Amino acid sequence: VAQRRGLPILLAHAQGHQGRYHTVEEAGEMATYYAKKASVPVVLHLDHGQSAEMADRAIRAGFTSVMIDASMMPLERNIAITKEVIALAHRCGVSAEAEIGHVGSGAKYTEDSDTIYTSVSEAVEFAEKTGVDSLAVSIGTAHGLYKGTPQISFERLHEIAAAVDVPLVLHGGSSSGDENLARCAAEGITKINIYSDFMVAGASAAMKVDAAGDEGAAVQDYYRYTDAMRKAMQKCLDHYYTVFGTQKI
Repeated sequence: VAQRRGLPILLAHAQGHQGRYHTVEEAGEMATYYAKKASVPVVLHLDHGQSAEMADRAIRAGFTSVMIDASMMPLERNIAITKEVIALAHRCGVSAEAEIGHVGSGAKYTEDSDTIYTSVSEAVEFAEKTGVDSLAVSIGTAHGLYKGTPQISFERLHEIAAAVDVPLVLHGGSSSGDENLARCAAEGITKINIYSDFMVAGASAAMKVDAAGDEGAAVQDYYRYTDAMRKAMQKCLDHYYTVFGTQKI
């Protein structure tokens, strides 16, 4: 999809998936192979890295961008940890993302939400003290799928975008609504994560294959699943390129 549209793409491997599906080294090996063949810019990104050690492993594995997420720490501790990872990344020519505030869980959205909105003053202090390359902010989205309706604070987004001179990142884009995400992209957000919608598209397509055919044949025909999943995920990505108004570099 990226090559057909001539647009850049960012491939992310979250530390939370480490060992469940692939190690960071395996993810790096696969993604680097395809990135070298691609005719468009490809970023290989460590998502929600939890330590300098993991960032180092990702960089050694060929990742070109790393995130350190110490957002649940007190501000000064978040700054200290982030500065360590940024120094490591910059020595290797790798960009670094961090988070201020905290994007919570969609499953808790209407109950005891663990979302912490980003403070404008803390975002300014954080950016100035760390020299971070991109900053993930919390403005009302949540990870995963929502139990309830997302309430995005565009006022807070505008305040942060006006005060901080680094690209802003939105985690928890999935199921936040096309209109909301188009506004975010147009009004200050540079990068939007859509992992859950991407995975749901593939899983839903596989379920439809199972429902459409003989159970025994469906179980045996692995390629029917993968073909349906691939097409559904391509359609999802194609859709979001349009929603985000992604531009060529």
